[in-house]
Amino acid sequence: MNIGIVGLGLIGGSMAKAIKEMTEHKVYGYDILESTMLAAQLVNSIDGTLDSTTLPECDTVIISLYPQATVEYVKKNADSFKKGSVVIDCSGVKRNICETLNPIAKANGFTFIGGHPMAGTQFWGFDYSRSSLFKGASMILAPHGISDIPMLENIKKLFVSIGFADITFTTPEDHDRIIAYTSQLAHVVSNAYVKSPTALDRKGFSAGSYKDMTRVAKLNENMWTELFLENSDYLVEEIDLLIENLTKYRDALSVNDEAKLRQLLKDGKDTKKQAG
Repeated sequence: MNIGIVGLGLIGGSMAKAIKEMTEHKVYGYDILESTMLAAQLVNSIDGTLDSTTLPECDTVIISLYPQATVEYVKKNADSFKKGSVVIDCSGVKRNICETLNPIAKANGFTFIGGHPMAGTQFWGFDYSRSSLFKGASMILAPHGISDIPMLENIKKLFVSIGFADITFTTPEDHDRIIAYTSQLAHVVSNAYVKSPTALDRKGFSAGSYKDMTRVAKLNENMWTELFLENSDYLVEEIDLLIENLTKYRDALSVNDEAKLRQLLKDGKDTKKQAG
Protein backbone atom coordinates (compact mmCIF):
# COMPACT_ATOMS: atom_id res chain seq x y z
CA MET A 1 0.00 0.00 0.00
CA ASN A 2 1.15 3.53 -0.72
CA ILE A 3 0.84 5.85 2.28
CA GLY A 4 1.24 9.61 2.20
CA ILE A 5 2.12 11.60 5.29
CA VAL A 6 1.61 15.35 5.40
CA GLY A 7 3.60 17.09 8.13
CA LEU A 8 6.73 15.34 9.42
CA GLY A 9 6.90 16.73 12.94
CA LEU A 10 6.81 14.63 16.10
CA ILE A 11 3.64 12.72 15.18
CA GLY A 12 3.95 12.63 11.39
CA GLY A 13 7.66 11.87 11.55
CA SER A 14 7.04 9.06 14.03
CA MET A 15 4.26 7.69 11.81
CA ALA A 16 6.65 7.63 8.85
CA LYS A 17 9.42 5.94 10.84
CA ALA A 18 7.06 3.37 12.36
CA ILE A 19 5.42 2.46 9.05
CA LYS A 20 8.79 2.14 7.32
CA GLU A 21 10.25 0.04 10.13
CA MET A 22 7.30 -2.18 10.95
CA THR A 23 5.43 -2.68 7.68
CA GLU A 24 6.04 -3.26 3.99
CA HIS A 25 4.09 -0.17 2.93
CA LYS A 26 5.65 2.54 0.81
CA VAL A 27 5.77 5.98 2.43
CA TYR A 28 5.68 9.36 0.73
CA GLY A 29 6.15 12.40 2.95
CA TYR A 30 5.82 16.15 2.80
CA ASP A 31 6.83 18.91 5.17
CA ILE A 32 6.96 22.64 4.59
CA LEU A 33 10.52 22.77 5.98
CA GLU A 34 13.19 21.72 3.50
CA SER A 35 15.49 20.79 6.39
CA THR A 36 12.89 18.34 7.68
CA MET A 37 12.44 16.80 4.24
CA LEU A 38 16.20 16.37 3.94
CA ALA A 39 16.45 14.78 7.39
CA ALA A 40 13.58 12.38 6.63
CA GLN A 41 15.26 11.30 3.41
CA LEU A 42 18.68 10.92 5.04
CA VAL A 43 17.38 8.54 7.71
CA ASN A 44 15.17 6.67 5.21
CA SER A 45 11.92 7.59 6.95
CA ILE A 46 10.24 8.14 3.59
CA ASP A 47 10.56 6.54 0.16
CA GLY A 48 9.89 9.75 -1.69
CA THR A 49 8.25 13.15 -1.69
CA LEU A 50 4.48 13.49 -1.44
CA ASP A 51 3.59 15.88 -4.25
CA SER A 52 1.13 16.35 -7.09
CA THR A 53 2.53 13.25 -8.78
CA THR A 54 2.56 10.83 -5.85
CA LEU A 55 -0.52 12.04 -3.93
CA PRO A 56 -2.97 10.49 -6.47
CA GLU A 57 -1.14 7.15 -6.03
CA CYS A 58 -1.66 6.98 -2.26
CA ASP A 59 -4.22 4.55 -0.86
CA THR A 60 -4.06 6.20 2.56
CA VAL A 61 -3.04 9.74 3.48
CA ILE A 62 -2.25 10.70 7.08
CA ILE A 63 -2.31 14.43 7.79
CA SER A 64 -0.36 15.63 10.82
CA LEU A 65 -0.94 19.39 10.77
CA TYR A 66 -2.69 21.96 12.94
CA PRO A 67 -6.49 21.90 12.56
CA GLN A 68 -6.89 24.84 10.18
CA ALA A 69 -3.89 23.76 8.10
CA THR A 70 -5.46 20.30 7.84
CA VAL A 71 -8.69 21.77 6.49
CA GLU A 72 -6.80 23.97 4.04
CA TYR A 73 -4.68 21.08 2.76
CA VAL A 74 -7.67 18.83 2.11
CA LYS A 75 -9.62 21.60 0.41
CA LYS A 76 -6.66 22.49 -1.78
CA ASN A 77 -6.00 18.89 -2.81
CA ALA A 78 -9.55 17.52 -2.77
CA ASP A 79 -9.54 16.58 -6.45
CA SER A 80 -6.07 15.01 -6.25
CA PHE A 81 -6.73 12.29 -3.70
CA LYS A 82 -7.04 8.83 -5.17
CA LYS A 83 -10.64 7.72 -5.66
CA GLY A 84 -11.51 5.28 -2.92
CA SER A 85 -8.59 6.34 -0.75
CA VAL A 86 -8.80 7.11 2.97
CA VAL A 87 -7.59 10.40 4.46
CA ILE A 88 -6.99 10.51 8.22
CA ASP A 89 -6.00 13.53 10.27
CA CYS A 90 -4.06 13.52 13.54
CA SER A 91 -5.06 16.79 15.17
CA GLY A 92 -6.35 17.13 18.73
CA VAL A 93 -9.86 18.37 17.89
CA LYS A 94 -12.45 16.77 15.70
CA ARG A 95 -15.81 18.55 15.39
CA ASN A 96 -14.97 21.38 13.00
CA ILE A 97 -12.54 19.29 10.97
CA CYS A 98 -14.99 16.41 10.46
CA GLU A 99 -17.98 18.65 9.79
CA THR A 100 -16.01 20.57 7.16
CA LEU A 101 -14.15 17.75 5.45
CA ASN A 102 -16.62 14.85 5.40
CA PRO A 103 -18.81 16.49 2.70
CA ILE A 104 -15.73 17.45 0.66
CA ALA A 105 -14.46 13.87 0.81
CA LYS A 106 -17.80 12.47 -0.25
CA ALA A 107 -18.04 14.87 -3.18
CA ASN A 108 -14.57 13.93 -4.39
CA GLY A 109 -14.70 10.15 -4.03
CA PHE A 110 -12.49 9.56 -0.99
CA THR A 111 -13.20 8.91 2.69
CA PHE A 112 -12.19 11.23 5.51
CA ILE A 113 -11.77 9.88 9.04
CA GLY A 114 -10.97 12.03 12.03
CA GLY A 115 -8.06 10.60 14.01
CA HIS A 116 -6.09 11.43 17.14
CA PRO A 117 -3.05 9.41 18.25
CA MET A 118 -2.85 9.62 22.04
CA ALA A 119 0.91 9.78 22.18
CA GLY A 120 3.48 12.52 22.38
CA THR A 121 6.10 14.27 24.46
CA GLN A 122 6.76 17.80 25.68
CA PHE A 123 9.01 18.21 22.63
CA TRP A 124 8.07 18.64 19.00
CA GLY A 125 9.63 18.43 15.58
CA PHE A 126 11.10 15.69 13.41
CA ASP A 127 14.28 15.49 15.51
CA TYR A 128 12.23 14.09 18.39
CA SER A 129 10.20 11.65 16.31
CA ARG A 130 10.77 7.93 16.82
CA SER A 131 9.29 4.71 15.53
CA SER A 132 8.43 3.52 19.06
CA LEU A 133 6.33 6.57 19.99
CA PHE A 134 3.01 4.75 19.57
CA LYS A 135 3.93 1.53 21.37
CA GLY A 136 1.10 0.73 23.77
CA ALA A 137 -0.79 3.94 22.96
CA SER A 138 -4.43 4.49 22.01
CA MET A 139 -5.49 5.67 18.56
CA ILE A 140 -8.83 7.46 18.47
CA LEU A 141 -10.86 7.28 15.26
CA ALA A 142 -14.04 9.26 14.59
CA PRO A 143 -15.50 7.76 11.38
CA HIS A 144 -18.66 9.85 11.45
CA GLY A 145 -21.37 8.40 9.21
CA ILE A 146 -19.09 5.70 7.80
CA SER A 147 -20.36 2.11 7.76
CA ASP A 148 -17.72 0.40 5.59
CA ILE A 149 -16.59 -2.20 8.15
CA PRO A 150 -13.85 -3.82 5.98
CA MET A 151 -12.29 -0.41 5.36
CA LEU A 152 -12.34 0.46 9.06
CA GLU A 153 -10.83 -2.93 9.86
CA ASN A 154 -7.96 -2.26 7.44
CA ILE A 155 -7.30 1.11 9.05
CA LYS A 156 -7.36 -0.51 12.46
CA LYS A 157 -4.83 -3.13 11.31
CA LEU A 158 -2.52 -0.40 10.00
CA PHE A 159 -2.38 1.40 13.34
CA VAL A 160 -2.04 -1.81 15.34
CA SER A 161 0.86 -2.81 13.09
CA ILE A 162 2.85 0.28 14.15
CA GLY A 163 2.42 -0.25 17.87
CA PHE A 164 -0.97 1.08 18.95
CA ALA A 165 -2.44 -1.20 21.62
CA ASP A 166 -5.96 0.16 21.53
CA ILE A 167 -8.16 1.58 18.77
CA THR A 168 -11.01 3.65 20.17
CA PHE A 169 -13.97 4.49 17.93
CA THR A 170 -16.02 7.53 18.87
CA THR A 171 -17.91 10.52 17.49
CA PRO A 172 -16.33 13.94 16.85
CA GLU A 173 -18.57 15.39 19.59
CA ASP A 174 -17.59 12.86 22.25
CA HIS A 175 -13.95 13.13 21.27
CA ASP A 176 -13.85 16.87 21.87
CA ARG A 177 -15.86 16.65 25.08
CA ILE A 178 -13.62 14.03 26.68
CA ILE A 179 -10.32 15.31 25.30
CA ALA A 180 -11.04 18.71 26.89
CA TYR A 181 -10.63 16.95 30.23
CA THR A 182 -8.02 14.26 29.60
CA SER A 183 -5.58 16.36 27.58
CA GLN A 184 -6.39 20.04 27.18
CA LEU A 185 -7.20 20.79 30.83
CA ALA A 186 -4.01 19.03 31.91
CA HIS A 187 -1.95 21.32 29.68
CA VAL A 188 -3.73 24.43 30.98
CA VAL A 189 -3.23 23.40 34.63
CA SER A 190 0.43 22.48 34.12
CA ASN A 191 1.14 25.72 32.29
CA ALA A 192 -0.58 27.79 34.98
CA TYR A 193 0.89 25.85 37.91
CA VAL A 194 4.48 26.50 36.90
CA LYS A 195 3.89 30.27 36.88
CA SER A 196 4.12 30.45 40.67
CA PRO A 197 7.21 32.47 41.75
CA THR A 198 8.05 29.54 44.02
CA ALA A 199 8.92 27.50 40.91
CA LEU A 200 12.18 29.45 40.73
CA ASP A 201 13.12 28.18 44.21
CA ARG A 202 12.06 24.58 43.72
CA LYS A 203 15.52 23.01 43.15
CA GLY A 204 16.29 20.59 45.93
CA PHE A 205 12.67 20.65 47.05
CA SER A 206 10.96 18.80 44.20
CA ALA A 207 10.58 15.19 43.15
CA GLY A 208 8.15 13.13 41.10
CA SER A 209 4.99 15.09 41.84
CA TYR A 210 6.53 18.35 40.60
CA LYS A 211 7.84 16.68 37.46
CA ASP A 212 4.47 15.07 36.76
CA MET A 213 2.63 18.37 37.21
CA THR A 214 4.97 20.43 35.05
CA ARG A 215 5.94 18.03 32.26
CA VAL A 216 3.50 19.41 29.71
CA ALA A 217 3.93 23.05 30.75
CA LYS A 218 6.66 23.15 28.12
CA LEU A 219 4.28 23.16 25.17
CA ASN A 220 4.01 24.48 21.65
CA GLU A 221 2.01 27.64 22.30
CA ASN A 222 1.01 28.08 18.65
CA MET A 223 -0.48 24.61 18.32
CA TRP A 224 -2.17 24.56 21.72
CA THR A 225 -3.69 28.02 21.27
CA GLU A 226 -5.42 26.78 18.13
CA LEU A 227 -6.53 23.54 19.79
CA PHE A 228 -7.89 25.33 22.87
CA LEU A 229 -9.84 27.86 20.81
CA GLU A 230 -11.29 25.16 18.55
CA ASN A 231 -12.63 23.40 21.65
CA SER A 232 -13.21 26.41 23.91
CA ASP A 233 -16.77 25.49 24.93
CA TYR A 234 -15.85 22.14 26.45
CA LEU A 235 -12.53 23.39 27.82
CA VAL A 236 -14.13 26.36 29.60
CA GLU A 237 -16.61 23.96 31.23
CA GLU A 238 -13.75 21.85 32.58
CA ILE A 239 -11.81 24.91 33.80
CA ASP A 240 -14.90 26.24 35.59
CA LEU A 241 -15.44 22.89 37.30
CA LEU A 242 -11.81 22.76 38.39
CA ILE A 243 -12.03 26.28 39.82
CA GLU A 244 -15.18 25.28 41.70
CA ASN A 245 -13.44 22.25 43.19
CA LEU A 246 -10.26 24.15 44.07
CA THR A 247 -12.36 26.79 45.81
CA LYS A 248 -13.74 24.11 48.13
CA TYR A 249 -10.21 23.14 49.19
CA ARG A 250 -9.20 26.77 49.65
CA ASP A 251 -12.28 27.53 51.73
CA ALA A 252 -11.72 24.53 54.02
CA LEU A 253 -8.10 25.55 54.53
CA SER A 254 -8.89 29.19 55.18
CA VAL A 255 -11.13 28.34 58.16
CA ASN A 256 -9.10 25.31 59.33
CA ASP A 257 -12.02 22.98 58.68
CA GLU A 258 -10.22 19.68 59.26
CA ALA A 259 -13.26 17.48 58.71
CA LYS A 260 -14.17 19.17 55.42
CA LEU A 261 -10.61 18.99 54.13
CA ARG A 262 -10.30 15.32 55.03
CA GLN A 263 -13.57 14.57 53.26
CA LEU A 264 -12.51 16.47 50.13
CA LEU A 265 -9.25 14.52 50.00
CA LYS A 266 -11.05 11.22 50.54
CA ASP A 267 -13.57 12.05 47.81
CA GLY A 268 -10.73 12.74 45.39
CA LYS A 269 -8.97 9.52 46.31
CA ASP A 270 -12.16 7.50 45.89
CA THR A 271 -12.89 9.14 42.54
CA LYS A 272 -9.40 8.25 41.32
CA LYS A 273 -9.93 4.62 42.33
CA GLN A 274 -13.20 4.54 40.40
CA ALA A 275 -11.83 6.29 37.31
CA GLY A 276 -8.60 4.29 37.26
